[in-house]
Amino acid sequence: MKKYFHISISIFFTLLILLPACRKDELVVPTEYDILPFEMNPDSNPIGMYVLNEGNMGSNKASIDFVDFKNALYVRNMYAERNPTVIKELGDVGNDIQIYGSKLYAVINCSHKVEVMDAHTLIRIGQIDIPNCRYIRFAQGKAYVSAYVGPVAMDPNAQLGAVYRIDTTSLKVTGKVTVGYQPDELEILGEYIYVANSGGYRAPNYDFTVSVVEMYGMKQVQKIPVAINLHRIRKDKYGKLWVSSRGNYGSIPSRLFVLDRKNKNSKEMEVKDTLDIPCSEMVIHGDSLYFYSVEWNKESEENTVSYGIINVKTKELITDHFITDGTEKDITIPYGIQIDPRNGDIYVTDAKNYVSSGTLHCYSRNGRKKWSVRAGDIPAHMVFLNR
Repeated sequence: MKKYFHISISIFFTLLILLPACRKDELVVPTEYDILPFEMNPDSNPIGMYVLNEGNMGSNKASIDFVDFKNALYVRNMYAERNPTVIKELGDVGNDIQIYGSKLYAVINCSHKVEVMDAHTLIRIGQIDIPNCRYIRFAQGKAYVSAYVGPVAMDPNAQLGAVYRIDTTSLKVTGKVTVGYQPDELEILGEYIYVANSGGYRAPNYDFTVSVVEMYGMKQVQKIPVAINLHRIRKDKYGKLWVSSRGNYGSIPSRLFVLDRKNKNSKEMEVKDTLDIPCSEMVIHGDSLYFYSVEWNKESEENTVSYGIINVKTKELITDHFITDGTEKDITIPYGIQIDPRNGDIYVTDAKNYVSSGTLHCYSRNGRKKWSVRAGDIPAHMVFLNR
């Protein structure tokens, strides 16, 4: 495998000017560039992929990297240098990153905000304050953000969570609806928002429902019983919803559930299938659902890790080893997954020990490693930037 040429771009005079005026006791970490081992492609679309590094809770080290497909570069820690006047930089715990229109949205969980930037320059446009925000989705000029609402703490009496509606032009909150306990991912299908409620703060009394919110009226119209401690929710092209449960990390394992309409004439969804497959994260590409799972085994005191593909049309497991060359052993803790729409390349992030730099790995669609590069702390969420 080719070695990378490391270029540290330190804009010395800019820092001398900005640091006393803007940061005082803070050091602006300069952007770094690594050359990646593939050909430059000035006509590439998408032109690149943003990587949101969560940063360990309390460290205030959320950051954004960029895989530049046009120039074959990995650009590390872009936000701080593009926004030198922002105190505490991006914030604490980056939980989601998405693009809608010309704007890039980063959900910063423990800083209780959604950071909004220009998608092409990464220059800050503004922020929306939302308590304990988690994930974000978009429809018809609006953003919808799930939020735990209450303090970041285990609490058997933790309050119900909510979904906030944001106008993407004014960046103002225009609506709010109460859902289940500690709502995590959400998905929009037709006129409804489906929200996976975890109840994680209330363990062992987890929530076990998917909230159904009527998007235009911002009303919860149904709660679908699924399984405890729900996390991920994704739609496929056939109108089904794929929902993951974390289980209770012990006697009840992680599982994957398929929701579909009760019948052809009904708008209501229900659990149609339960797959005896653990799932920590997933991404759907065509008819293929790529997933990985990390499950703690109390007996061996080790994590059991798997990487698989499910056919969403047949609901059959195609493989439990989408990494085919044995290099999965190089991954300590998989923490994010994405599929390149250009060629089917598979991106998997590695959180390693959660407190130092992680790694982004790229595999071919056939599961062979193409390259790896150092990322920020806990690289987890990825989104493609189109022209």
